[in-house]
Amino acid sequence: MLTVISKGLNFTTDDELGQMLFAERILYWTIVLTPLWWLLGVQTLLYPAIAVWLLVRSFRLDKLLNTHIPACIWAWLAMAIAMIWTATLGLVDVNFDPFRLISTLVTFFKGYFLIVSCLVLPFWNPIRSKVLTRAIAWMAVGYGITVILQFVLLFVGVWDQPFYPPLAKLIPGDKLSLLVKPAMFQTFFGIPLPRTSLYMADPPIPGVCGLLCFFICSGESNRRLRYLAIAGSLLALLVSQSRVAWLCFPIVVWISLSFRDRTARHSYLWVTSAVFMSCAFIGVTLVDVIHQSLDVFTGARASSSADRSLVVGETIKAWQQRPWLGWGIPQGEVTWYIYKVVLGSFSTYAGVLYLHGIFGFTCLITALGTTLWNFWNIAMQGNKLAQGAFASFLALCLLIEGLPLSWMCIYFWFYFLWLGVILFEHQLKRPPISRWQQLI
Repeated sequence: MLTVISKGLNFTTDDELGQMLFAERILYWTIVLTPLWWLLGVQTLLYPAIAVWLLVRSFRLDKLLNTHIPACIWAWLAMAIAMIWTATLGLVDVNFDPFRLISTLVTFFKGYFLIVSCLVLPFWNPIRSKVLTRAIAWMAVGYGITVILQFVLLFVGVWDQPFYPPLAKLIPGDKLSLLVKPAMFQTFFGIPLPRTSLYMADPPIPGVCGLLCFFICSGESNRRLRYLAIAGSLLALLVSQSRVAWLCFPIVVWISLSFRDRTARHSYLWVTSAVFMSCAFIGVTLVDVIHQSLDVFTGARASSSADRSLVVGETIKAWQQRPWLGWGIPQGEVTWYIYKVVLGSFSTYAGVLYLHGIFGFTCLITALGTTLWNFWNIAMQGNKLAQGAFASFLALCLLIEGLPLSWMCIYFWFYFLWLGVILFEHQLKRPPISRWQQLI
């Protein structure tokens, strides 16, 4: 079907990509067939299984010894180790309850260990960035098609109830994240607007995926496919109604352009001058403008903002009882009206403090900081992919303030794979060091 569509739109997919290797072919079709895994209910377990399987399959001791792994990957590995260590300490509190143990292991493999696996995979398997970009571009086109279909079904009134996919019923434990949900109307700025979570568990996550896919798909070589993929990414960003994602998008686009456009680099001076001049003309202070903007921001969905504020506040209070190593696993909840929300939800930073303490929080900040540093250095050398990677990862650092990274990274696992490919391709371009004099 994909071949027929590509030929109808004059896309020469096979000719441009050439012969794909085994790992490329597996990853390509795993990403392209995302809607199928969503409807079957296997996506949350399939993606980490594919990544770990390819990693184990390609493991060789000589690769481990001879391959130079960037500092950011080691930092993410340290974060994964911190997570599993503190979680083990938390399991001691519940006497290694079998259900809690299985839940912790699943969270580990589809969370931080998945991130490490995706970052390392390109160093042990030949994966070309154009193959990965093409697959993600087709997936982004699927975003747009799915949004349109869901909105049509919403307005016609054909589908208004979520359902569990057939294979999801066979998976034990909590299956709420596997629900296939229809689009719905939600109040935004007092206006009921259609909203959808697409293939994900929560509507803000498509905003994160749409923003990340925008930067990836901007590097697609096929012009028609690039435009369709960017349109699908922006549509996912738009219908998510994610206020933080909307706010981050123009900022990080400007940051990306600043690497290669002098006008963009100088524009922040004009914007700053215009803001101060407008404040002086109106007769308000910059602090007043910030407070009013925050009121508008939180007022767009006041109940959601209050919910997040309550849970994050209680999470921080619980962390203060075990500041250094945290609680390891969620051991508390907050009652919000008739709902019970687990502590550590929403904010990654507050959640890591609560679950893994100052030790885990230090590992997380180190992983985020070294990743930004690695891509900053590559971006400053004129690498356009790294420039988009730096800007998009900076946006991700802001977006995870509102959602837990270990919970939602399963939905944009391909992004970390893309980051790993950029790091590896840059390493191939570096001349080998054979003499001590080359280090001077």
